Amino acid sequence: QLQLVESGGGLVHPGGSLRLSCAAPGFALDSYAIGWFRQAPGKEREGIFCITSAGGSINYADSVKGRFILFRDNAKNMAFLQMNNLKPEDTGVYYCAAAKGCNYYPYSTDFNYWGRGTQVTVSS
Repeated sequence: QLQLVESGGGLVHPGGSLRLSCAAPGFALDSYAIGWFRQAPGKEREGIFCITSAGGSINYADSVKGRFILFRDNAKNMAFLQMNNLKPEDTGVYYCAAAKGCNYYPYSTDFNYWGRGTQVTVSS
């Protein structure tokens, strides 16, 4: 069964950057859309981005526009979330998930496969 693994989280100061990676060891991701979600402490999980198998992306969260970039490298079988100018409110657990395609709204039920998440903490 397809299993996703996130990496790249950590502790960063406000204004700093992190690049999160999403991999699927032993499986080809190129036919899947990849979504990124996050869950802040005490809040519901929020959809951030989705990228189609062809590389088109949909941004679901206005709060990250201009700061986060989503891209994928099908040759490496990975997807990435580049996060720049991080703010304390970006703190949370970040998840990648795989779906058949990207919807105009990040319905969690569209995504059949999920990683366990990686913690991102933005603090001075």
